[in-house]
Amino acid sequence: MPGIDECLLETMRLPGARGAALVDWTSGLALGTVGDPPGGDHETAAAEAAELARLAAEQGAFGPEDGTGTVDPPVEDLILSNRDSYHVLRFVPTSFDSSVFLYLWLARADGNLALARIRLGEMAERLVLG
Repeated sequence: MPGIDECLLETMRLPGARGAALVDWTSGLALGTVGDPPGGDHETAAAEAAELARLAAEQGAFGPEDGTGTVDPPVEDLILSNRDSYHVLRFVPTSFDSSVFLYLWLARADGNLALARIRLGEMAERLVLG
């Protein structure tokens, strides 16, 4: 089971990967980073991505509709796209209060969004925190 550094290095092997981070969405702090940061600063990118993650995670409207109760967080992932890239945020389920997500910055021309979602989901399941 990979730790943070191994997981982030694996993320960078995805086609089109430009940068990645593991971010705590409650504090906005990057717990680990690799590659190039969007905007040139990993900490700023982490804080801004955390704002988006927190907004989605705390809204009940985005939760499951099957009536099974609260899921923490209720969102699996978020995708933000612009002209030249995708920003993929994948929430990491944990045995404790889930408040972290994997953040991948993916070049649109070289990346495969479907593959990135699948692989980030696999990595999130295997990631060992602690």
